[in-house]
Amino acid sequence: MKTTAALFLALFTSQAMAPAAAQDIRGLEVCTAEKQMDRRTSCLQANVEFLQQALTKHAQDTRNKLAAANRDLATAHAEIAALKARLAKLDHELALLKAKAINGKK
Repeated sequence: MKTTAALFLALFTSQAMAPAAAQDIRGLEVCTAEKQMDRRTSCLQANVEFLQQALTKHAQDTRNKLAAANRDLATAHAEIAALKARLAKLDHELALLKAKAINGKK
């Protein structure tokens, strides 16, 4: 048990000490290269606007996908309801045929 805990601690520590990989986002500018504060502020503002536009676009795409999924789900529910009604009708017809067959034998 102690060896398992020690192994887990060693793995956890090695992962925690590993440097995080940077993720490049296409369209963002590196603002740290700017020396003048007004240009750096402008660069950061451009990045904020870019990220807000990207977030808005992704939110709209997600809403569109969710709406399409809801439409598909509503269609599936209607189809299931129609199939259940058809199955109930067929069960009723089968029961009538069985009753006729039983009455015909008597």
